[in-house]
Amino acid sequence: MPVPDQPRILLVTDLAYQARGRRYCDEDILLASRLREHFDVAMCHPLDTVALMDAFDLVMIRNSGPVLHYRQAWDTFRTEALRRGTRVYNPLHGRGDMAGKHYLLALTEAGYPVIPTVGSITHVDRLPDSAYYAVKPVDGADSIGLEFLPREQLDARVTDAHLIQPQIDFAHEVSFYFVDDTFHYALYAPDPERRWDLVPYPPSAADIEFADAFVAWNTLDHGIQRIDACRTRDGDLLLVELEDLNPYLSLERISGTDRVAMIDAIVMSLRGALARPQPTQVDPPSV
Repeated sequence: MPVPDQPRILLVTDLAYQARGRRYCDEDILLASRLREHFDVAMCHPLDTVALMDAFDLVMIRNSGPVLHYRQAWDTFRTEALRRGTRVYNPLHGRGDMAGKHYLLALTEAGYPVIPTVGSITHVDRLPDSAYYAVKPVDGADSIGLEFLPREQLDARVTDAHLIQPQIDFAHEVSFYFVDDTFHYALYAPDPERRWDLVPYPPSAADIEFADAFVAWNTLDHGIQRIDACRTRDGDLLLVELEDLNPYLSLERISGTDRVAMIDAIVMSLRGALARPQPTQVDPPSV
């Protein structure tokens, strides 16, 4: 039975979203069942969040799907959450995917180990020569809208709403999972053609240092982050994505012990977020 006066959490998810290679709904059902041992938990669709959130102590964004599928509703939620001082987890000042993919431009310019990225067709000559270029929407997710095009086709396809990167020949992709600023586990896809066929990955100290640098750059004081990278044929890691809005955690791919530890860490992080004063205003993200 629920304990009186437990904190109330509104877990925002889209249980019907069909993600390639993984089942978002299963992960959020599992997570909600575990969180319910510590909090009063209700789940809702992203489109219902604004109407319901005032009845809760914290809004937790989980596997809610790409924002581009409900852009206006997300903008309304963000505006209202800031205006009302709503506790949101992750906090709304994330500098990664939460704010769109412009951070890839900032990280490129700052010299971080990231796939080189430009935001204008006039800057393509700043990129390494490539037979094909990745063209991705600034607000993209789950590879939606991603195209690989030869140089001669870029002028006809690229707009201000796109980023351009050279196509990278990589050995594999690897993801690092953090709660607050603590690393918990890594997973990788041995076959580059099967991005979500993930298995546990034992990271080196240098690998964790690589991922830590992006967590530090993002300056989130609490929350869940996933650092996605690719390993080049030369053995270097390059950032692919800094997911700080609703990172899928692939909990079904890790051991039972690691799964318990990860969920316990999320519970502690949520308790910390609830203990903070209710925000009066959050500045918009800035990179």
